[in-house]
Amino acid sequence: MIEIKVLIEKAIEELEQDGMNPDIILAGPGFLEHARDALREFKGLKIYRIEELGYDAVIADSHYLGQIKKASYRVSVEPLLEERDVWEQIEKLTV
Repeated sequence: MIEIKVLIEKAIEELEQDGMNPDIILAGPGFLEHARDALREFKGLKIYRIEELGYDAVIADSHYLGQIKKASYRVSVEPLLEERDVWEQIEKLTV
């Protein structure tokens, strides 16, 4: 899904604008399942699987994570999946 790549790029960009250097992604299993292809393009980021995050991921600067609120950015694939399902149902209705 190209939308996931855009979400990750936006999170990285916003962190960099705040003076951070994002270097890790903490991702839930649902996020990893749907973002696997997109994550291959971000080779500079270390990826850690965190079961509790589910369909969410946290992109962060590991040096400041937990110290500064602006050191991380949380994204989710769940709204994208719901939107895709809605469009699929609409397409079925119009056929």
